[in-house]
Amino acid sequence: MLVVKEIQEYAQVRTKARAYLCYIMSRNISQSMAGGTLESVINKIKNLKKALPKSEVIYAIDGNGIQLVDNISSNSSLNGFGKGDDRSDRAYYYKTLKEHRCTLTDPYPSLVSNELVVTATFPLYDKDNALLAIICIDITLQNILRMVHPSSVNSTFGTLSKWVYSAFSVALFAVAMLLFIKGVASFMHSGLDLNNIDINQMFKSTILLTLSLAIVDLVKAIFEEEVLGKEKKQGSGDAHQTMVRFLGSIIIALSIESLMLVFKFALTDPSQLIYAVYLIGGVTALIVGLSVYLKASRDERQQK
Repeated sequence: MLVVKEIQEYAQVRTKARAYLCYIMSRNISQSMAGGTLESVINKIKNLKKALPKSEVIYAIDGNGIQLVDNISSNSSLNGFGKGDDRSDRAYYYKTLKEHRCTLTDPYPSLVSNELVVTATFPLYDKDNALLAIICIDITLQNILRMVHPSSVNSTFGTLSKWVYSAFSVALFAVAMLLFIKGVASFMHSGLDLNNIDINQMFKSTILLTLSLAIVDLVKAIFEEEVLGKEKKQGSGDAHQTMVRFLGSIIIALSIESLMLVFKFALTDPSQLIYAVYLIGGVTALIVGLSVYLKASRDERQQK
């Protein structure tokens, strides 16, 4: 469920990830190799594995895209095979030939492990600038985020955050259920006797049920976005919907409370109606503020 959020985070840190991997690779191998041999390529791969222990697979291909050596991996199911495989149809092969430099791919599903991986490539040239080999490193999307993006959803802090949000979601949902039960109990206080229905109790029940609905809506948004990593629709304003929906429900609840106070004070103490007017003014201010916020958000999206 977190795949979409991981891809979004990777898109934000891709430049940083490429710079980091190119730096590590350049420190352990050289683009210029005088009299390069297959053995020297293998040795450089082994050194690279020590520098990037979280890499899934490391291998080398020649200028025609044919794998020169067996996979080097700490995972036994991925280690020790692949020599002679044709990788000339891979996007990273063509990109490296075109750019003549270290490259980093978009996430794609690995044919071997079935996990989302990215591939970093580093071309090796001889003294005559002829391509000797391209060293390739496959790293899972989760590991690349751990390496270059410590605040990602897969880091220790990210995992802790998911548990915290989950705990708050459960607690808020419990509060919403208690409000719902209290609201229904207040509503059913008079039973089926319509003549004994208390209008004040009806208003109170409506307020409790509205608050319960607002909290459930908030819990749904928090759990989907922060725990499950549900994708936010770009351009539709969904990034702000958690607060908008909650404030909308609160405005409705306060409006009902204002109406209830108007009826109550009109029947019992008209001199107190001013307080109902104050509450109505507060609700109006909330509506105006929410409208300004929505307009500013829409203008910001249009500018982007």
